[in-house]
Amino acid sequence: MPDTSPDRFLTLPNRLPGGGGLRLHYRDWGGAGPPLILLHGLSSSARIWDLMAPLLTQHFRVLALDQRGHGLSDRPGAYSFAEVTRDLAEFIDALGAERPVIAGHSWGAGVTLQFAVAHPESPVAIALIDGGFTERSSFDGASWEQAKIMMRPPDIDGTPVERFIGFAKNWPDVAAIWSDQLQEMVLANFEVRDGNIYRPLPIPDHMNIAREIWEMQPSKLWEQVLCPVLLVSAIKEATDPQRELWARAKTQGLETARERLQNARVLVMEDTIHDIPIQRPQELAQAIIDFAAPYSNEM
Repeated sequence: MPDTSPDRFLTLPNRLPGGGGLRLHYRDWGGAGPPLILLHGLSSSARIWDLMAPLLTQHFRVLALDQRGHGLSDRPGAYSFAEVTRDLAEFIDALGAERPVIAGHSWGAGVTLQFAVAHPESPVAIALIDGGFTERSSFDGASWEQAKIMMRPPDIDGTPVERFIGFAKNWPDVAAIWSDQLQEMVLANFEVRDGNIYRPLPIPDHMNIAREIWEMQPSKLWEQVLCPVLLVSAIKEATDPQRELWARAKTQGLETARERLQNARVLVMEDTIHDIPIQRPQELAQAIIDFAAPYSNEM
């Protein structure tokens, strides 16, 4: 029988210390059109796009990448923006996916922005989805000491799968949309061994990436971006002062982006959780199509 799975692997040569190759997993959803590359967030995986990807294939060839240290990709231990943007550049070259649209969520949005600056002639358009436009470190009253508490993930290694699923399916943000498919997508963020779950990305590595996100200053990058940019912001009522502070920082970041980007469109999605691709896949897919398809058709 033919292989109908979208799962694929490729190895980027000379990307590991000592000259070894970096094996990356990605999902090739196919599609008739120019390439669209989807980048997940921190401690997530390419599976976060599973609900959206089929909706995008009528307009794009859709490729969802597991970035290094995540999903089924190798874990080399180095996760700077410079490293992951180089991975992305070599991934694009290896697949012949020239002049792609790139859409990144959360940390993936930061990677997308950094890539657009480092390789300004490569993307035809980019979409930054609830990430890549907030300068948390420069906002009054914010500090890394506060941020690292909020950004540190829970230590859940060794938790039985059934117990974890019992908690996950009752999370307030996803309880109403929980399904067998969503359960599979969530579990794809972890290793499952002997009936227990483990993080592919160790917490110290997670926090190193979180510190890079914290220190990122998009306002210094906007004028170097040559392609059109879609900025998508999720807005949900803040439940504590720290989250309110970060919500205001997000709004301020969007305003600065509007002022400095050459070609920007802003979409604010009300009453929406951070994981927009899970909660509102149809709306987000349509927003990307409406924004990026006209530029792709000009290629």
